[in-house]
This record gives sequence, C-alpha cells and structure tokens, in this order.
Amino acid sequence: MRSLSDIFEEYDFLDGDDRYRLLIDLGRELEPMPDALKTDATLVRGCSASVWVYPVPQQGDRLHFLADSNAAITKGIVALVLSAVQDRPAAEVADMDIAAALAPFDLTRQLSSNRTQGVPNMIALVQDTARRIARQNAEP
Repeated sequence: MRSLSDIFEEYDFLDGDDRYRLLIDLGRELEPMPDALKTDATLVRGCSASVWVYPVPQQGDRLHFLADSNAAITKGIVALVLSAVQDRPAAEVADMDIAAALAPFDLTRQLSSNRTQGVPNMIALVQDTARRIARQNAEP
C-alpha cells in the first residue's frame, strides 16, 4: 500500500474527475476481503454505501486491515484511511490524528457529503481497534 504522502503528491497534481479516478484506483489496490468477513460485525455504521473493515491479527502490535465497499469511490476513501494506518504500531495509531492526516485531501470539498459522512466512523473503528490492541500488548 502506498504511503499517504505519495498518494497526496499525485492527488494534489490532479483535478476533478482525475481525483475520482485516483480514488477508484486506490480502492482497486486494496487487498481482497473474503466475502465471509463481510458481516454485520465488520460493517461500518453511518456510511451511505456498505463498508466493511476487518482487523487481521498480526504478530506484535502492528495493525493490518482488510476492507471493502460496494461503491468504487467509497472503497477508495477506505483505502485512503487505511493508507494512513496500515501496518503501523497500534499505540502509534491510537494516538494519531487520522482526520488531520487526511485533511490535505479536503475530501468534504471534493466529494458529496453522502460519500464522506462515514469517514469519522471508519476512523473511530480503526482507532478503537488500535487502542484495544495497544492495551492488550501493554498488559504483562
């Protein structure tokens, strides 16, 4: 998965429809999520499209997520959120301001409110998972 800064470098250079295409391409680059993991338990609430996010257990405290959406642009937004946190230490992600990391993309100005309304819920799910894993790893 590309770094958020690499993605932004390309995104910043583009405009309008090309930004949509970039988001769609990011969604296509996501690691495949098996249909069996697309359950009510992994569904992110508050999204206009269906979005599923599943934390994959890793050795140590690194976070890794599988994710999918039934809408191409929304899937790209999920990929953008995950690029900020994927394979980072749980404690780092728990303390990270993910919304600030995504702020340069100015998604609320680029996309309709329907497409971005679930972003805070995606971030909350990722950070709740990070906090839980960080706590587990901190226990003796």
